[in-house]
Amino acid sequence: MELSLRRCGSSGLLPLALMTCCALVPLGAAAWAGVVTPRSVISATESAIAKQASVHVVFVARAGSPSKTETIVADVGRTNGTETATEGRASLVIRLSTTHAYVSGNASGLTTIFGMSSAEAKKVGKKWESWRAGTSQYANLKSDVTMSSVRALLPKAKGTTVAAVVSAGSTFSVLKWKIAATSSIPGVTNTLTISSGATTLPVKEVARVSNGAQATTTLSEWGEPLVVGIPPSATTIPSSKIIG
Repeated sequence: MELSLRRCGSSGLLPLALMTCCALVPLGAAAWAGVVTPRSVISATESAIAKQASVHVVFVARAGSPSKTETIVADVGRTNGTETATEGRASLVIRLSTTHAYVSGNASGLTTIFGMSSAEAKKVGKKWESWRAGTSQYANLKSDVTMSSVRALLPKAKGTTVAAVVSAGSTFSVLKWKIAATSSIPGVTNTLTISSGATTLPVKEVARVSNGAQATTTLSEWGEPLVVGIPPSATTIPSSKIIG
């Protein structure tokens, strides 16, 4: 899940949090053989992601002033996926098949979360705006709701540390890295906890922003069957009729 969730992008809480959060995939045994380093963990993760068919993701971003909470619940696969985003009363749903991408939501969801103009949101109404595969918006939405979004969010080895933590009798590997502040975004500290038992899976990622915002990502249900419901054609409207 990335900035492409929005049609035109913005500087809101959700894009900021998504810029700073990284979701990892299960680690192969090679990562734990011999000396464990951030590079070996990341390398094993990059190899393991190709073996994953799907994952369930829950992302919650909170800002303190003004108080704001945005939530994303997603089931992403290799070539399809679905995602629901909410912020207060605003809601948005994305569905992706191998041939089309679809977006629907209430008026505030279409404008606040997705970045439509009020006029465009009015044209969409209660229907699903659709894009064919091969268009730039389809590609953007595909990067949000498929496993490619997980690959894209892996941290760089440089500047990342790894440590073993034992909790309740179980051992976890904890990756930690920082993103330096710039003139446009605050600094961020990221901590990712990964199970290192029989199944080495990421458990939780927390991004703490220097301005007080915080984003938490949990990942589960790796490899579960994923079926995405495709809206009936009578309920869809091509994007060309919205912005054309």
